[in-house]
Amino acid sequence: METASATEAGGFGWQGVREVLGENLLSVILPVYNLGSTVEGNLDAVADCFDAGGFRYELVPVDDGSGDGTADALRRIAARRPDIVRPVLLAKNAGKGNALKVGFHASRGEYVLLLDGDLDIAPRQLPGFFASMRRHKSDIVVGSKRHPESVVQYPWHRRLASIVYFGMVRLLIGLPVTDTQTGMKLFRRRFLGEALDRMLVKTYAFDLELLAIAYGRGAAISEAPVEIKFGSKFGALHPRTVHDMMKDTLAVFYRLRLLHYYAKVEVPPPLEKLPLVSVVIACPASSWMLEECLHALDGQTYRNFEVIVLPDGDIGSSKRSFRLSVVPTGKIRPAEKRNIGIKAAKGDIVAFIDDDAYPEARWLENAVKYFSEPSIGGVGGPGITPPGDGFMAQAGGRVYANPFVSGNYRYRYVGGRVRLDVDDYPSCNLLVRTEILRKIGGYRTDFWPGEDTLLCEAIVLGEHKRIVYDPWVVVCHHRRRLFGPHLRQLGRYGFHRGYFVKRFPATSCRASYFVPTLFVFGVVGGAAAFLFPANPAVMAVRRAYAGVMGFYAAVTFISAFSRNPFMWIATWLGVVASHLWYGVKFVQGLCATRAPCEYIGRDHASG
Repeated sequence: METASATEAGGFGWQGVREVLGENLLSVILPVYNLGSTVEGNLDAVADCFDAGGFRYELVPVDDGSGDGTADALRRIAARRPDIVRPVLLAKNAGKGNALKVGFHASRGEYVLLLDGDLDIAPRQLPGFFASMRRHKSDIVVGSKRHPESVVQYPWHRRLASIVYFGMVRLLIGLPVTDTQTGMKLFRRRFLGEALDRMLVKTYAFDLELLAIAYGRGAAISEAPVEIKFGSKFGALHPRTVHDMMKDTLAVFYRLRLLHYYAKVEVPPPLEKLPLVSVVIACPASSWMLEECLHALDGQTYRNFEVIVLPDGDIGSSKRSFRLSVVPTGKIRPAEKRNIGIKAAKGDIVAFIDDDAYPEARWLENAVKYFSEPSIGGVGGPGITPPGDGFMAQAGGRVYANPFVSGNYRYRYVGGRVRLDVDDYPSCNLLVRTEILRKIGGYRTDFWPGEDTLLCEAIVLGEHKRIVYDPWVVVCHHRRRLFGPHLRQLGRYGFHRGYFVKRFPATSCRASYFVPTLFVFGVVGGAAAFLFPANPAVMAVRRAYAGVMGFYAAVTFISAFSRNPFMWIATWLGVVASHLWYGVKFVQGLCATRAPCEYIGRDHASG
């Protein structure tokens, strides 16, 4: 027989829950992953428990891309309990934080309970949370394993880890709680929504960042005791998990205490109406990647959009859940294709995406909200490497994401960066107001690549509109394989950036673009010292050169770290090759009187 919690025994119970809630709805968000065999029973248990409580509630389970039948189980229970269970089914796994955020936007209650779907914490403990909320007049109640009334069967090594992590959190973040990671938390909706609008972490330190933001915005936080039985979730601490948790925690500290990011980050006002978005895809022909992109668009949470595909020739059209137009263009440049798409667009916003990329489910939803702010003309987000790419393509993606390759522009390839205004962004993930695109005449068609640099310059400097980067506006962008395809693409980028330094210096004449070229000069110049006869001066130069190159090799080698030694080596060699090749091509572009694309009439984007 289950025993009541200490708070229930004190007389609060379900009557107290009803008194606090009144006529308000309680939304219960339950992230679930690969719980196909148990999730129906777990949701039935929650429903039976809360039915006995006699208050209004809804259950919002969020399947985070499970592959074991969890989605089917959620559909079954939703059919049996349609007035209570409102599932959200995500096509791909994106982390608990993302699942909770999606669940929140699907929920309706004035009070929101976050509850792990495996029910390690029994829902009958809810009265203790409402009791704490009323007693302490708090806005958030956190279940704490370290509360003096908690009953927790907890392995010693996890207890030790919890103590160490708690000390770190108190030192760095200053939260007035003893536990941030227990999977049951109660929120007043306003404070949860304000925190979620400002969050960046999707995985391990999600709970910490959520509470840190809410506390910084004035939320009163209290704790409630919990009863937890030992389960498999308290098993071994994997080194990768510890590493990622510490990295995310330090990132939260950096944004909170040093950048003061959460206090300054922009949250746009609500949209008065949902604008129509025209998604424009320039491509040479039909391919499995194009089908992948269209399939992902089928799964968008934002539904007011059309898609315009611009292939060289007719590719037919398949039945979709959205309006799909296929406009054959002939073999012309991507910029020319996109301009045709702009003319055909019926939407208030044009969303550009490449055919070798596919969007996450909330791509449009996360981007469109910014267009409620009149000063914003465009929105972009990261193009991360898809997890299913092959070994050498993954290595190519890791090279682009390396801090010594992309430097200050690494946010283009890695999620989780901070929001910021940008003045140059690639068209593989860029949304722009249609009226602005038509006013500036769309893309210039005499450059490829580089046309998106000039488009952004026209938006920011010509029309005086902002382009906002948001790390939640995510697409997965397939990468060129190391080494040949990757270096050919990078070489085109290097040449045009060097050429643009002279022609369009406003956004291209920046010190960071010159660094690879300086590196090439250093390599060549230092190596030349070995051609001269040895004397003290030459030997000093040789020693200095060897020291600098040794330091360079060490830091780039460390930056390329991977648990897979073959990936580690491939990435490191890719970083070095990228520095050399980009530096060489940049000099060529800097010295060129005109770019090849200005006199090659039909250079296609493929390859």
